[in-house]
Amino acid sequence: MHQEHSQARQYESHLVCRRARNALADRRITACIPSKANRKVPIPHDVVLYKQRHKIENMFGKLKDWRRIHTRYDRCAHTFFSSICIAAAVIFWL
Repeated sequence: MHQEHSQARQYESHLVCRRARNALADRRITACIPSKANRKVPIPHDVVLYKQRHKIENMFGKLKDWRRIHTRYDRCAHTFFSSICIAAAVIFWL
């Protein structure tokens, strides 16, 4: 199972970034965290993958427009997940 993760630049600090990268590596997740522009030795990351993260952020923003999902009225996880699936399908087709 291969996953990727991206994180915003404002969370960049040497210790936090190192811990985050190590935690992701322990779970076999490829980190896609760009380093700050003024860093002396830049940390390599996948630029194309990082540019695609706006699509995921836009989808979360659209899902939060749905009141049922935003406030999580459902008690059961499977019911909540079903609501997310229905909302995502409607968003996709509109």
